[in-house]
Amino acid sequence: MSIKLKRAYDKPSKDDGQRILVERLWPRGLTKEKAEIGLWMKEIAPSGELRKWYNHEMSKWPEFKKRYMKELKGKKELVSTLAAMAGKTVTFVYAASDENHNSALVLKELIEKMSSNG
Repeated sequence: MSIKLKRAYDKPSKDDGQRILVERLWPRGLTKEKAEIGLWMKEIAPSGELRKWYNHEMSKWPEFKKRYMKELKGKKELVSTLAAMAGKTVTFVYAASDENHNSALVLKELIEKMSSNG
């Protein structure tokens, strides 16, 4: 299993494998050609309500992670689809500027945990 994370604004590379946008909204100012997105899974992204509540406030990060994990439990089919795709190299593409605190990271952790638990 190989899941990479990459900002939407970073240059795509051959090593990315399938590039999957895991954002509800298309990244501002980015053309579809430049993004080289193979699949856009907006339904897997945090809900609009959760996104607005979090608002990238670091003090809310631990609670955001918990709430997003809870949302993902209700999206088992989508998560399973992503987990199956991660049998090959995939890159979860996200728009947030913070590389250490974003929903793609939470999603990656969940899928890696699922695969290690069998």
